[in-house]
Amino acid sequence: MLFFAVSAVFLSASSVLGLPSLNATIPRACGTVHNAEKIAASEAHFAANKVSPKVNAAAATIPVYFHVIYSSTSLSGGYVPDSQIANQITVLNQDYAGSGYTFSLAGTTRTLNSNWFKQVGPDSSLQTTMKNQLRQGGANALNVYTVGFTSGSGAGLLGYSTFPSDYASNPKDDGVVMLYSSVPGGSTANYNLGRTLTHEAGHWVGLYHTFEGGCSGSGDYVSDTPAEASPASGCPTGRDTCSTSGVDPIHNYMDYSYDSCMNQFTAGQITRLQSQMSTYRGV
Repeated sequence: MLFFAVSAVFLSASSVLGLPSLNATIPRACGTVHNAEKIAASEAHFAANKVSPKVNAAAATIPVYFHVIYSSTSLSGGYVPDSQIANQITVLNQDYAGSGYTFSLAGTTRTLNSNWFKQVGPDSSLQTTMKNQLRQGGANALNVYTVGFTSGSGAGLLGYSTFPSDYASNPKDDGVVMLYSSVPGGSTANYNLGRTLTHEAGHWVGLYHTFEGGCSGSGDYVSDTPAEASPASGCPTGRDTCSTSGVDPIHNYMDYSYDSCMNQFTAGQITRLQSQMSTYRGV
């Protein structure tokens, strides 16, 4: 799996964000990496192997396994309560209502491990150990791990995810890792309405960032998302960073806007994610 850490302010593969306070306002930072060479290979494979979407009027159900990693049995220690998990599933279903998929909580685990809570991050040995021990279900099961991202390769992130095409080569690695305080009602200002999981699950179902590739090239491989030079931050109405038609898709779940600013997937994104899910996850 490929990763890079980008923020809504700096597009740099080597940038590291400092640890925010629990109530700090921070830029959205997603650690899901898109290497140009890997994207080209993945898209060529997808074009040659994609199958027609299997979803129909009866929505396919995606089982969700929530793995709460905590350092103490307090909210600040990452002990996410059942009520917040339930609210997160509700938000996920609201945001994916037009996708043909519904998400159903299949199980919750809670693991006391301060090292995992603080240091898990992209490509770390700790995240490999964590996932190897905890992941449940098959290719169609969304495994979500909530951690603190306080140090190491994950410092400052809100989340990161694998892609559908990654599953066959490394099933145990599959899933989303996200900041515990970005669930609905969490303490991370501007990112506590549950849209971090909506965004990271977007990668898990096969979507790229709306700003992928900037103003040129194939971008996010979706024709109805306007090109965007860089991630949005806040909710900058009317932002237009590319000369091509259409203002920046700041309300799209795959941009970096505040949670309150996000409210849409496009029809093209729905078509793509359905094909990705059918091709690589069998649903």
